[in-house]
Amino acid sequence: MASKLLTRIRTACRTRTLPAPTQISPCNSQTKRLIQSRPYSNDIKSESTASSSSSPISSLNQTELVKFSAIADSWWDADGPFKPLHVMNPTRLAFIRSTLCRHFSKDPNTARPFEGLKFVDVGCGGGILSEPLARMGATVTGVDAVDKNITIARLHADLDPVTASIEYHCTTAEKLVEEQREFDAVLALEVIEHVADPTEFCKSLSALTVTQGATLISTISRSMRAYATAIVAAEYLLQWLPKGTHDWSSFLTPEELVLILQRSSISIQEMAGFAYDPLSGRWFLTDDIGVNFIAYGMKMNG
Repeated sequence: MASKLLTRIRTACRTRTLPAPTQISPCNSQTKRLIQSRPYSNDIKSESTASSSSSPISSLNQTELVKFSAIADSWWDADGPFKPLHVMNPTRLAFIRSTLCRHFSKDPNTARPFEGLKFVDVGCGGGILSEPLARMGATVTGVDAVDKNITIARLHADLDPVTASIEYHCTTAEKLVEEQREFDAVLALEVIEHVADPTEFCKSLSALTVTQGATLISTISRSMRAYATAIVAAEYLLQWLPKGTHDWSSFLTPEELVLILQRSSISIQEMAGFAYDPLSGRWFLTDDIGVNFIAYGMKMNG
């Protein structure tokens, strides 16, 4: 059913001209209903930053780099500014494990299903996603444009021989493309809403993905519900995040992300939403992609 829905989405959007991210008009209401009705099972910068001066185009947003550099020391504080990511991480990993095991025909029941595969975690921060991926057997490269993030990530990874093998670099996706690096899977979780140019960023992610490889992106939808929950509630009422962490105008709707990725030769195969249960204090996967959502796509032949 999911493949049929996504086929209809691609057919409806294929002929549209993609404007700049800030001007994108959503697809028609029928397409929107198709995306949002997809069922999903729950089985299961004063600091140093990577230089982009030699790159003709960069997706870096200097304001965002300064913002995250200021709280870099808190990456592994489970009750600090990154608490929401720590709480969400098991749910993100459940989706990643499920989709990538199917994509690469791996056994999800083994301890290290990603053995022999090369992954890159773009915008890795302090390594809270890179480390569990390494424990699942992947050869992981983590990159971030904030030098303090990479320092924290390396220090924490060195505490465990399994994660000490992670290759961390203070660099950008664009720089990796220049170096002609390629990976079986490219992941950029909660990153695209902080870049200056989502279209160029997705082009870089695509260039880093081998043909028939996988690309995963998670972000927040530009919806009024997202504004109410991810900004008003999370930043001002509950104070889960520092005020100003997110800019609602920088969010992308699922439809916009699908369009941008299609133009970058990435075909979306599956999407799911994340929902928070205040009673249990946990996140779970849902078919509602109106707020937090994740997309898994496959790199097609150029």
